[in-house]
Amino acid sequence: MELKRVVVTGLGALTPIGNTVPEFWDNLVKGVSGAAPITKFDASKFKTRFACEVKGFNAEEFMERKEARKVDPFVHFAIAVTDEAIADASLEFKKLNTNRIGVIWGSGIGGLKTFLDEVSGFAKGDGTPRFNPFFIPKMILDIAPGHISMRHGLHGPNFSTVSACASSTHALIDSLNYIRTGFADVIITGGSEAIINEAGIGGFNAMHALSTRNDDPKTASRPFDKDRDGFVAGEGAGAIVLESLEHAKARGAKIYAELVGGGMSADAYHITASHPEGLGARLAMGNAIADARLKNEDIDYINVHGTSTPVGDPSEIMAILELFGQHAYALNISSTKSMTGHLLGAAGAVESIASILAVRNDIVPPTINHFTDDPNLDPKLNLTFNTAQQRTVGAAMSNTFGFGGHNATVIFKKFEA
Repeated sequence: MELKRVVVTGLGALTPIGNTVPEFWDNLVKGVSGAAPITKFDASKFKTRFACEVKGFNAEEFMERKEARKVDPFVHFAIAVTDEAIADASLEFKKLNTNRIGVIWGSGIGGLKTFLDEVSGFAKGDGTPRFNPFFIPKMILDIAPGHISMRHGLHGPNFSTVSACASSTHALIDSLNYIRTGFADVIITGGSEAIINEAGIGGFNAMHALSTRNDDPKTASRPFDKDRDGFVAGEGAGAIVLESLEHAKARGAKIYAELVGGGMSADAYHITASHPEGLGARLAMGNAIADARLKNEDIDYINVHGTSTPVGDPSEIMAILELFGQHAYALNISSTKSMTGHLLGAAGAVESIASILAVRNDIVPPTINHFTDDPNLDPKLNLTFNTAQQRTVGAAMSNTFGFGGHNATVIFKKFEA
């Protein structure tokens, strides 16, 4: 079977450094940090008292107040970014076959705020079960694509992918395969996460996963720096409109880039730690290159998982060196989590948008907050420290790795007619 080509025709972003795609990209290139003291709850007793929060967002700009109260913040975020992506792609659903337009959405945790509020309320009561009738529909992860499909009348494939921090990258790979094998013409894909609350921060603190650099939040996310001490929790969403090339051409759509391949693997090693030698990461990247029918030398930029953890960062670098060999030194490598923090299940979508725009604009966003070289990392690698770099980006790779050993990689390429 001949596979269809799949192209990117629309983008939407809601992040700690910008509530639209242009604002997000501008701040990425400038190297702006989204970290600041937590405002969503009183974090004074927590080990970590800062995060990368979305700023100035009002769900009622996208839906009626009554409706907004029926959905969790991770769905608010999903609706906002898909509205932007749909408008950006100039999709007019009344003129299209909506039976062949789907929504595949990723989230690692889903409605955590809803779960926290409802269970806390029950615990404070007299034991009588008084739960909001929207408790379950607000909380479940698959409700985000459900709301998006209902909002726009889309009847194609509709489901969620859940693989912790790799969730939205897996959603992208599923979307790629549904379109190129002919099961859909258009998929609105991406991911959203909203975990800046007592349960989210407390839970990750208990795992010793978060940075505790409370005296200097803006520089706390420092991937590949010798003094990194954990990731910075983030929130937000990213949406990407994917469609078959023939469908995009038929309606005269603009094309950002082509999604040419995806790779997946499992570390089969530990519930939270990545494989120390980067085994799963190397497999996922290699599988993506093979799926894209490219050579290692075709890759110019890698937007790495790069969470700023002591163990995770070096293992990913080891995987890159083992897979790419000498070509590793010709790559630009950067972690945009140094600016956005770690958006968990939404990270793959947001970082894919960064990769797509790197391909489109021939600019590699930086890894900010680098102060001290890590002697355990190869100094000849170009980790794009502190300043964006201009270069031709013919193909960009985006890596995401999730708790449980889930690894996913996608590759975007300059579109050629």
